[in-house]
Amino acid sequence: QLQLVESGGGLVQPGGSLRLSCAASGFTLNYAGIGWFRQAPGKEREEVSCISSSGGYTNYADSVKGRFTFSRDNAKTTVYLQMNSLKPEDTAVYYCALAYDSSCQIIRYWGQGTQVTVSS
Repeated sequence: QLQLVESGGGLVQPGGSLRLSCAASGFTLNYAGIGWFRQAPGKEREEVSCISSSGGYTNYADSVKGRFTFSRDNAKTTVYLQMNSLKPEDTAVYYCALAYDSSCQIIRYWGQGTQVTVSS
């Protein structure tokens, strides 16, 4: 059974850092894309970053460029989102997702999410 398990969320002060992890299991790793999304209270879910299986495509939302870095292990079973210089507007539930396409437009499976709260 396919599973995506996020971890690493929590409470951090503005300007601080967090690293989110997403461990994938239960399927042959033939995904086209894998991404991080977030949903803040009262807002629609938005893409934070996406990377294709080959690594040839990587995208970051404008709001996180230069602050967030998406990476993965060599086996492509765990992906990470390093978040630096966090702002209160980064507060959201962060989700890892597998996609049918390389640009994460058609989501195949969602993780359960992890809460990130940026507050002093």
